[in-house]
Amino acid sequence: MKPGDTSPNNDARSLSLVLGGPLYQLFLRSRLARPPLELLHRRIIALVLITWLPLAVLTLIEGNAMGGVAVPFFKHLAVHVRFLISLPLLIMAEMIVHNRVMSVVAQFSSRHLIAPEVQNRFDAAIASAVKLRNSVVAELVLLILAWTVGYSIWKQLTLGRDSWYGSHGSPNTLAGYWYVFVSLPVFRFILLRWGFRLLIWYRFLWSVSRLPLRL
Repeated sequence: MKPGDTSPNNDARSLSLVLGGPLYQLFLRSRLARPPLELLHRRIIALVLITWLPLAVLTLIEGNAMGGVAVPFFKHLAVHVRFLISLPLLIMAEMIVHNRVMSVVAQFSSRHLIAPEVQNRFDAAIASAVKLRNSVVAELVLLILAWTVGYSIWKQLTLGRDSWYGSHGSPNTLAGYWYVFVSLPVFRFILLRWGFRLLIWYRFLWSVSRLPLRL
């Protein structure tokens, strides 16, 4: 892939699980990324500003940051771990996975594991994986699941005590509404997107395993 090429499909025999897809294109257009995955710090800062900072500001305004409820915001450890540690790590992992997967796929050709007579089938497996990775419909479905099914599951597992966002899975503060309908769905979407990319990788490996490789 050429350094300045923003197209994730410029090499028919390369595969990246990270480049491509609506979210990646959004990062490029909003200048939160530069091909292939530069400006990592911008993406991390942007996501923290969207998911964590509004909660901190709103709870300070509403008086639920340090007290006033059974579980104030700054004492709710899970929230800070989720948005200040887990989410940045999920974004940082993109570069590692990108480099490793590209290297592994390249070895099929560099080690001459693919016989000429099945090269077309190998290329077709890559093309199929790229098509899934770039699917707008797939990411839209993940987004809907993050807002609907994800919320239903979270509501069953949430704290029963009064907290900075509400109680029993029902937000009753501005911070709570942002947490339930913005911050958590963003985190779930990133997590589901990773799960989908892993399924694409497993599907690709299964397809390659069906080929008569020259081991």
